[in-house]
Order: sequence, then structure tokens, then C-alpha cells
Amino acid sequence: MKQTLWILIMSLAMALMVGNLAHAYTLPEVSAESHACIECHKESTRIIYEQWGDSKHFRANIGCFECHKADADDPDAMAHYDSTIAVIVSPKDCAKCHEKEVQQFSDSRHSKAGRIMGSLDNVLAEVVEGNRGFVTPMFPEGVSAAAVNGCWQCHGSEVKVLPDGTLDAATWPNSGIGRINPDGSEGSCSACHSRHAFSVKQVRQPENCGKCHMGPDHPQLEIYNESKHGIAYRAFREDMNLGSPKWIVGEDYTAAPTCATCHMSATPDQGVTHDVGMRISWNNRPPVSIRPEVADAKMGLPGANVPWEERRDNMQNVCLNCHNQNFIDGFYTQYDGLLELYTNKFANPGLKLMAAAKPLLKPAKFSNKIDWVWFEIWHHEGRRARHGASMRAPDYTHWHGTYEVAKHFYSEMIPELEEIAEKAIKGEDVEKQKLGYALEEAIKGVLESDDHKWYLNQMDPKEAEERKKRKEEFNARYGE
Repeated sequence: MKQTLWILIMSLAMALMVGNLAHAYTLPEVSAESHACIECHKESTRIIYEQWGDSKHFRANIGCFECHKADADDPDAMAHYDSTIAVIVSPKDCAKCHEKEVQQFSDSRHSKAGRIMGSLDNVLAEVVEGNRGFVTPMFPEGVSAAAVNGCWQCHGSEVKVLPDGTLDAATWPNSGIGRINPDGSEGSCSACHSRHAFSVKQVRQPENCGKCHMGPDHPQLEIYNESKHGIAYRAFREDMNLGSPKWIVGEDYTAAPTCATCHMSATPDQGVTHDVGMRISWNNRPPVSIRPEVADAKMGLPGANVPWEERRDNMQNVCLNCHNQNFIDGFYTQYDGLLELYTNKFANPGLKLMAAAKPLLKPAKFSNKIDWVWFEIWHHEGRRARHGASMRAPDYTHWHGTYEVAKHFYSEMIPELEEIAEKAIKGEDVEKQKLGYALEEAIKGVLESDDHKWYLNQMDPKEAEERKKRKEEFNARYGE
């Protein structure tokens, strides 16, 4: 009898707890304002209505008005029939229910992606590739259509509001993950959680990240597809249980990891995070990779206080669900080794040589051939090599990565720098002659180092003998 009574008491307590938790995210019924929206949108935008009807928001009685409602003094408030709404649902709006998730996201580099505006990449899109031919009310002097349709769609635009509350066409539509919203918040939840179903099944698939993480400078989607992880995912996609509410690796699925598995989703020991940097131990974006806490400090993010060792432990906690510690240690040793190779052999010497050449170059960025050569070496090829190693994609690490780095370093960068130095030395400007000699010495210093002296046909005799021995062993094993 006592045991039965105890079970009843505990069951009632748990029911009350669940009810209280649910109340924070659930309304007793759809509001009158949202009902009015639904009646119209069922006819005018049927697909949006159907997507919402298939969402958890629908089952929680969260309707159009709860997300889109605005105060009259909001920067993007507009009158819409009998309601005051805003078109944009910003992270600040989502935080009314999803406070923890929004805080994590706001603390991440994802939310700061809009700060690319004014960077070297944007010089390319706005000036080199573009012009000011795209004129809108908020850009009467014009803006580059290349930036509007390219950079801003992934990184985010600074949304401009017209006097009537509508949004300027140069900045909207836009779901860039670092979008700068009229309410001052940074980011866009719909960059990943596509309107209006907000399906976790869709969010967890690698293609979701591939909207932005693909292409010549950061081909994470292509790298994933080449990796054993991507191969397993495509083979066993139907076993992934992608719609599971909790989706814990090792419990709800075992077939393969996706981007979300490794960078965001729960493990038996670790909760979900919306700060994708909390499991990354290198930032491979700059010419030379840096630790993530260093990058976070530059942006004033709280991640500045989270050392890379802790982040690596977080990632290893994911890895251990499928791999043993020896396997994981071996992977990280290989990964760190590739970064060390790229940094010491190409990145640091490249930076040194570009600094020596700079006084002899035309001042405008990308007005010199060497600007393009060096930019693609570190920004495209060097990143591909590093990202490829980080996700175990050998073709991207080598043929699309280190091979391309080496090819262009030796066949384009060095010859171009030699020509710049020679031109300065042969000129009549004494100061430029000195700079030319300095550049020539810098080139010589790089090429005569152990990493590069093969280029001068000065390979170390011991290394040459080792190469010869290995060739003979190969031929003896397989024939000429």
C-alpha cells in the first residue's frame, strides 16, 4: 500500500513539473490575433500555413502573431490590417521562449558573421567584382549587387527599414546567419531553422549547413561528403532517426554523424549547444590558424575564456561514442601535424615575403597579380587543406589543398616576387633598389631553408639517399 501511494505521489509530482515546463512554451489555445492571421494566410500563402501546421509551434498553439507581433515604436513596426507586426523575427523575438539557445547563439561567431562587411572579402565583392549600380531607396548612391546576392546572403545584411515599415530590397529578403536586425540583435535563427516548419529533421542534415559551408574557400559540405562520415550517412540515412526529439548519438542513432552531431547535438554526457565554436580547437579561417579563444577575444565574445583544450575535450566526447581514445589521439596528431606543415612551410614564409614586397606594389588591394596569387594560396587552397584534414577528407587535404598550395607557391608566387625584386633593382629609384635587394634576400632566405632547398636542386644528401632507397624498394616489390 505504501509503495503504491509513493508511486502515485511521484507520478503526480512529475506531471506537475512537466506541466510547469510546458507552460513556458505552450499556450492554452491559439490567440484571436493568430486566428485572424490564419484565416487569411490559409488562402493567400497556403504553403506557409501548411508548414506551420506541421510544426511544434502549431502543437503548442504558437501562431503567427506570437512571433511577428511588434510594438508601435519598434524600428520595423508596420500596420498590417488590425495588428502591428514586424516582418523579421529576430533572435531577440525567439528568445522570449528559447532564451538559452539564443544566448548560446549570440555568444558564438555565427552571430557575428555580418561583421564581414568592410573586410578584405567584401572589398572583392563591393569593388573588384562589383560597382554601385544597384540603387535602392536606402542606397541612393548604389551598392554592389555581387555583395547583396553573394556575401550578404550567408553572412547577413544590415537590414534597412523604409519609412512605411517595409524593408529595403538591398537588405531583404535575407537569412544570413549574422544578419544585423532593426532591433539591434545580431543573427538569424531561420538561417538554419527554415521557416515555417522549423523542422529538426531538416536542421540536422548536412545539406542545411551546406548553404554556406561549401565552395573553393571553405568546402566543408564537399569534404564531409568525401569523408567516411558522409559516406556512412548517405548509405544509412533512413536509419538516422533525424526527427527524434532528443536525438542523442549512441542512443537514438548509431549509423553516422552529421555536422550537427559533432558541432552541436547532444551526447550521453553533453547537452545541445548553439555555439558551434565550443567543440573546435583550431580556427582555420586566417592565413595562419589560431586558437578559437584568441579569435573570440578579438570579437569580445565570452568564448575568450574557454581554452582550446576544453573545446577539444568536448569534441572528443562526441568522438568517443564511435571511436576509442587511441584512434582519436591518432587523428588529432595527424590533424595538428598538417597544420604545422602548412604554417611552417608556406603560411609564415608567404606572409614574410608579402611584407617584404608590399612597398614595391601598387597600393590598391588586388591591383597586383601577386595579391591574387597569395590570397588564393591561403584563403582558398590553404583553408581547403586544413579543413580537409580536420574532417578526414584526403582528396581535399592533398589534391585540392597542399598540392595546390605548393604548385602556386613555387610556380606563381616565387617567380612573381623574383620579377618584382628584379624590376626594382634595375630601376633608377635608389630607395626602390634597396627594397628590391631586401626582397631578393628574403626570397633567398626562404628558398635556402630546409623546407624549400629542393627547389634550388640542393636537397640534403641524406634525404636524397633516402628517396633513392625507397624508390629501389618500391621497384623491387612491384617492378619498374
